[in-house]
Amino acid sequence: MSGCAASPAADNPRVEGSGEGSPKAPATATATATATSTAAAPATQEAAAQGADPAAPGSAAGGETLANTSAGASTSAAAATETVKRTLTDTLAKLAAGTPKPATAQVSDALTGAGIAPAVLQVSQSRTPTGLEADAIEAAVLQGKDCVIGQVREGAVTVTVLPVLASGKCFVGS
Repeated sequence: MSGCAASPAADNPRVEGSGEGSPKAPATATATATATSTAAAPATQEAAAQGADPAAPGSAAGGETLANTSAGASTSAAAATETVKRTLTDTLAKLAAGTPKPATAQVSDALTGAGIAPAVLQVSQSRTPTGLEADAIEAAVLQGKDCVIGQVREGAVTVTVLPVLASGKCFVGS
């Protein structure tokens, strides 16, 4: 590669405040922020000359308007995920109150009975391949780009939201 060389600091990175490493190495986010603000200075001056506020929300350094990606579809997707999370939590808590170690079929029946479509539902096995009872059972509901995952372990329910796997599923190996 021509024009690319590792600096002496590449083998001995400096951690700010430690006094070790190359004094020429960028220390931390402070050095990065300084470099960024220095690089942004011409753009800031240009925007000021054009009468635009580069720090204003919705504007870029060049004065162009940025798209608002925080509203609309993402808000409704977040609301839908929250609704599924509440449904999963309430349904699993009710089931776990009567059956601290529910079977796969019991979890599936309870969740489909609560309105969750079987096509978006995955439930782990309540028994191992050797016939032993599993320590916990998990259910996952695919909701857009989110997986709402609930676990029942000895009557205790935990629910969390994780991103969908690359396979488009919530469980590995499903």
